[in-house]
Amino acid sequence: MKKILFILFIIYGFGLNAQNSDYDWKKMDPKKRKEVINNLSPEERKELLKKFRNNMVVENLEIDASDTTEFTQLYNEYLDNQKQIKSQFNPDFNPETLSDDEAKAKLQQSFEVGQKLLDNRKKYADKMQQVIPCQKVLKLFQSEGMMRDKMNERKPHNGHNNSMAKPKQYP
Repeated sequence: MKKILFILFIIYGFGLNAQNSDYDWKKMDPKKRKEVINNLSPEERKELLKKFRNNMVVENLEIDASDTTEFTQLYNEYLDNQKQIKSQFNPDFNPETLSDDEAKAKLQQSFEVGQKLLDNRKKYADKMQQVIPCQKVLKLFQSEGMMRDKMNERKPHNGHNNSMAKPKQYP
């Protein structure tokens, strides 16, 4: 009897886990949505946000269903590379406390990282144009900038949500 209950419990657990991807997120009550998201593990949350982002980009660019998988793979590769390049620069520093040599080195590092980001963007723009038209690649990069600006508006700087706080230094 205990084995049967244990097996039923495991099957029920798998059923609940499988439901995570079956939710109709747009029609779901915001409280229920928040509850479901809060019950996800950090890794599941990350994957869910990645899925939402990919769906939003594909929908916004009106990418053909036949190209969606290839484009999404390229786009995720591009974002992973951008993230890896950005990690080479630590934006948490106070420029006023740096010596002249340290400031020059940090400035040079920011230029180098900025150039790597640009080179990566060019590389993936070329790759993406093999899958989608260049107009859609351009629209992707435009929307990427708008999303970044929107996130920066919402993101509190230094733990404070005011316009007087100093933003982080980015390359």
